[in-house]
Amino acid sequence: MITENWVWIILFLPLGSFLTSGLIIRPFFNRYSVLAGYVTIVAIGVALALSIWALRSVVDANGDLEFATRSWLEVGNLSITVGILLDPLTTIMLVVVTGVSLLVQIYSVGYMKGDPGYARYYAYMSLFTASMVGLILSANIIQFYVFWELVGASSYLLIGFWYHKPSAAAAAKKAFIVTRIGDFGFLLAILYLVSNAGNFTGNGLEITTINTEAALIGTSVVTWVALGIFAGAIGKSGQLPLHTWLPDAMEGPTPVSALIHAATMVAAGVFLVARFFPLFEASQVAMNTVAIIGGVTAVFAASMALVATDIKRVLAYSTISQLGYMMLALGVGAYSAAIFHLFTHAFFKALLFLGSGSVNHATGTFDMRYMGGLRKVMPWTFVTFVIGALSIAGIFPLAGFWSKDEILADAWGHDGGVSQVVFWLGLAAVFMTAFYMFRVVFMTFGGEFRGGADADPKAEAHGDSGVHLADSPVVMVVPLLVLAVAAVVAGFLVNPTVDLGMIPIHWLSEFLGQGLVEVETPHFNFAIAAISSALALAGIALAYVMYSARHELFKRMADALRPFHTLLLNKYYFDEFYENYVTRKALYAWTAGFLDWADKAIVDGFARMVGYLGRNVGGVMAHAQTGQLQGYGVVGSLGVLAIVAVFFFLR
Repeated sequence: MITENWVWIILFLPLGSFLTSGLIIRPFFNRYSVLAGYVTIVAIGVALALSIWALRSVVDANGDLEFATRSWLEVGNLSITVGILLDPLTTIMLVVVTGVSLLVQIYSVGYMKGDPGYARYYAYMSLFTASMVGLILSANIIQFYVFWELVGASSYLLIGFWYHKPSAAAAAKKAFIVTRIGDFGFLLAILYLVSNAGNFTGNGLEITTINTEAALIGTSVVTWVALGIFAGAIGKSGQLPLHTWLPDAMEGPTPVSALIHAATMVAAGVFLVARFFPLFEASQVAMNTVAIIGGVTAVFAASMALVATDIKRVLAYSTISQLGYMMLALGVGAYSAAIFHLFTHAFFKALLFLGSGSVNHATGTFDMRYMGGLRKVMPWTFVTFVIGALSIAGIFPLAGFWSKDEILADAWGHDGGVSQVVFWLGLAAVFMTAFYMFRVVFMTFGGEFRGGADADPKAEAHGDSGVHLADSPVVMVVPLLVLAVAAVVAGFLVNPTVDLGMIPIHWLSEFLGQGLVEVETPHFNFAIAAISSALALAGIALAYVMYSARHELFKRMADALRPFHTLLLNKYYFDEFYENYVTRKALYAWTAGFLDWADKAIVDGFARMVGYLGRNVGGVMAHAQTGQLQGYGVVGSLGVLAIVAVFFFLR
């Protein structure tokens, strides 16, 4: 059975590698910067082993492994504690985060080779992993928020890693600012909990207490608290309308994109809602809001992926869409299905991003219009990428099939109009996902090679990248193979629908139900599985006809739909709206203009008035000082008479 000290070590290992790479290797041994990669890999590898131990310990304890919290700060009656919340959700997330992070770090050894910021890169990656691990382990909402903001800060550093590129610097600032908007709502929810912490029987800031006593807050108030928390999740997980930062985050190195979009930063929003799920369950309004935003986001983001030409941006929109799926599931009460999909998504999305990095390593570009024919020269990348595409499309028996089917079955099985609406949105997203992913496959690996970076005028290859049409080095291929295996078997192995002997039926769902959330045993719905599979196959077939066979009928259809294509290509003009109307007009012209007028007219005017009175009131009084005694006597007599009159009339 794992002890508390060993659990803390899971956090301190990546934190230690961050300090070692950033404060020792980079300033003193930068010529041996390769050491930073090895230190990070060893640290996160040991953290993964400890995470598996923690998972096994919680399984043996039937989901009940409690550690005492420690007082951090006492302010009056308010007690802020620090501790570890080790429950089924925590341990599953620990294994996912450390496991995917380890594979990304190994892959990065080959991808970042020759980059002058090699040691700095691994320092940032270690800090990012440590921030996510700290967030997962947090037992107190204040402690949670500290790591939540640290995740945002470290993602800013990684997205803007190539800071000499204006586009990377702008993307980092955009990600930081947009996510802060959502975090403001999260902060307001925390402030309410802080001000009312005394209304709880336990410590009102500890996550366990908040979840178990959510009913004590009151229905109307709990709605606002839940929506405030959800605002933070919208920002981090790139849900509508705070989605605009996430595609631009592709300016960072590809391994960073894989880590951010697969298992860490964007998954933090889903984890946040899941962590406070009992609080959300206390408000039907909050649950419906989560479901609707998730369902709409799933289709909205998928529509933009249909036309994007940058392979990483297609995957970024795909991430937004899949996170919408998870939010949809949480909103209809399918807690275990949401976490199940988060689990499987981490593997196939990391695989797809690392596959795109492998393609870039060979071609020097991310623009699919200059790729093609790579299946012949990059067989390992091709096979693993197709496996990832099949998994995310939900094709039997790959991992994505099982988790997507469970979400759709739960949405269909729940009563209420919202559940039915989001079910159909989810089905639409199934077709769109299969289409855009195999559009990527056919444009990238099908046909003939179209020149790569040599033909792409916008290509900005880094390091030794250029056009080298060959599969990636072994250190990059091995993580692809491991993730491909996980993308095939992870879904059925961890949550099997039949008795496998060693693994109980619906193990993951049953295990999650041992925590704070009551979970219903899922049932495999053959009809929904058949419909979703048929839609996915139809999407793949349509992509083949349009981008491989290139049938003339669809060329004419594409010309007819050109205005819609333009709308999608411009991302529904959200960026233009935010930049031209929200930022420049609402903030700069109106808000800033009003504040400038108020500063000049009111604040400065008041200061000028005080100065004027000081200069002139004394001059008026000076005229009354004539120096004539008879005048002073008259004024004094009038004053006495006035006092006597007041005395008689007001007596």
